[in-house]
Amino acid sequence: MRAFYLALSLLTRLPVPHFMTAHPRELGLSALFYPLVGLIIGVLLCVPILLGEWLTLTPQPLLLAALVAVLWSILTGALHLDGLADSADAWLGGLGDEEKTHRIMKDPTVGAIGVVAIVAVLLLKTAALYTLIDNHAWLAIILAPVLGRAFILILMLSTPYVRKAGLSKDIVSHLPRPIAYMLVAISLLLMLWVSFFALVLSLFALYLLRRLMLQRLQGYTGDTLGASVEIGEMTWLIAVALFVF
Repeated sequence: MRAFYLALSLLTRLPVPHFMTAHPRELGLSALFYPLVGLIIGVLLCVPILLGEWLTLTPQPLLLAALVAVLWSILTGALHLDGLADSADAWLGGLGDEEKTHRIMKDPTVGAIGVVAIVAVLLLKTAALYTLIDNHAWLAIILAPVLGRAFILILMLSTPYVRKAGLSKDIVSHLPRPIAYMLVAISLLLMLWVSFFALVLSLFALYLLRRLMLQRLQGYTGDTLGASVEIGEMTWLIAVALFVF
């Protein structure tokens, strides 16, 4: 259970037991629970939607979509949005220079490009959520966070970590890879229940992100993992909204 609680405490702001210390092996095991954490987030996101439909005679899908987008950020502590902002600042501000890109990414302040990236992703997510809520596509919403966390595992399994030390280094060094591959496969199969095309588009977005990471950073960082979660979720929601409904 410690590994599960570690995953929850890292990826969400849900109240869970906190541990003063964590063995690197436990950190590696915690990554196996990332898709499950995504599922928990997805289920919680549907709570305000269901309440809104049950408590009102005329549900307002746009308002519910905005509430879900806000709740999404609250549940995760805007962790992945922060990674998205840092990545956007670094990728565009680094001007192709690897050292400068790393330096900008480590800067705790957020630049204009990062703010624009956050606003753009939130707007696009909200617009897609509006369509999905209006069409009662609960499963597509529930599975979006699962896909985002599966993308973390995919990058950990396929891409080098660029830092010499850090939390992600401990996690990937002790990640049980055969089980992780199996969990990724299960997560992707779940997406097929909703849309094969949306899954392909989301994986293509991840491919482009991974290619950019290798070109600019020679691998991934914690910030680029966050960016992959946000862009993966956004792509999935948009693709389902456009091509399924």
